[in-house]
Amino acid sequence: MITSGDQCSTERKARSLVWLATPLCLALQLNAANVVTEWNGIASATIVANGGKSPAASAVWFSYTSLAVYDAVNAITGQYQPFYYRTAGTPTASVDAAAAAAAHRVLVNFFPSQVTTLDTNFSSSLAGITADPDAMNAGIAVGEAAAMAVIHARAGDGLEANVTYVPGSGPGAWIPTPPAFAAPVTPWLGQMRPFTMRAADDYLPDGPPSLGSEIWERDYNLTRTYGDTTSTIRSAAETEIGLFWTEHTGQQYARAFNNLVNNYQLGTADSARLMAMLWTGFADAGIACFNAKYKYGFWRPVTAIPAGGGNADLTADPAWLPLGTTPAHPEYPAAHGCVTGAVSTLIASFFGTTRVHVVTDSTVFNGSVHQHIFEDTRNLMDEVFWARMYAGFHYYHSLEDGRQLGETVAQALARNYFRRSGSRE
Repeated sequence: MITSGDQCSTERKARSLVWLATPLCLALQLNAANVVTEWNGIASATIVANGGKSPAASAVWFSYTSLAVYDAVNAITGQYQPFYYRTAGTPTASVDAAAAAAAHRVLVNFFPSQVTTLDTNFSSSLAGITADPDAMNAGIAVGEAAAMAVIHARAGDGLEANVTYVPGSGPGAWIPTPPAFAAPVTPWLGQMRPFTMRAADDYLPDGPPSLGSEIWERDYNLTRTYGDTTSTIRSAAETEIGLFWTEHTGQQYARAFNNLVNNYQLGTADSARLMAMLWTGFADAGIACFNAKYKYGFWRPVTAIPAGGGNADLTADPAWLPLGTTPAHPEYPAAHGCVTGAVSTLIASFFGTTRVHVVTDSTVFNGSVHQHIFEDTRNLMDEVFWARMYAGFHYYHSLEDGRQLGETVAQALARNYFRRSGSRE
């Protein structure tokens, strides 16, 4: 069992942390020299900044977009196994035009109110592509076709379906949390058709611990002492880590994924494959996670700790508040554990090693940008793991089960999808 004296020694490790008191544009540079990252940035603005989609659910729209880009590029290059669109494109078609057209069409389809901005983005993107008119037109045609294949394949998949959730009551049950006491967010996500799993409950975890168990007592006390807004045990660095990861997850990872492409100077085909792997893994991990969240409906620390955790051996703290603002959905399993478990596993799978240079940043610090750099994907996972306890959002067991769920989703995805053409591995 982890004790209070050693539980933080596993994650502070091979991470370089930089606090940059600089304009936000330094961290928000999403449009790079690669058309795939350019449209990943446009997708972030469309889905999150303008579309207002929630952190875990946003990955569904990112996945639609990245899969269309991947299929469009792959239809021309033939390097990898297709996902939805299986028609070969003209080999001389522009892959960059295909990528731009695919992303544009998907985003316009799902966000028609933003068509004017997206059309302007599309024109600007095409203007930056060097290709003869025939190659450009052929690429656009492939991109449009690949996008429509995704749109048709995902019709009726449960996106934003009218799914209701009625909170439980009593010890252990999730109820709306302060300060907003908002209704539960996106219960439809856990019911929609996944991308790479047969069903949303394929990897359903065992559930939260009994309130009378030693595991629960450990979890309760860890989060009570480290996640309190006025904690005297949590260090300044741990406080920064807890807050760093409270940015909108889809928006934050969109920049991190672009950083990967830029730092490793990936070409259009490899960039498209990496984005499709990461966003689809993120989406499926989110779907599986929210399926479990609404099945188990476990209470958040902000509810459990003032109530004494439903266990006479625990200390209640009626004034306890978390460092961050608790997300409006049940606690178990931890969503960031699920999606970062998938993302970190898939980055390692793509590059063939955990020793990958991963640059992340956060915009939650009052106009300055904080940057965290990792040289190993396992360290990324470790930091996010502990960050959710420092923020006062989650318990250790929930994070461990979430991490395992995400890793399992990612491992299955890597085995079965986005492989090289003709691969039998």
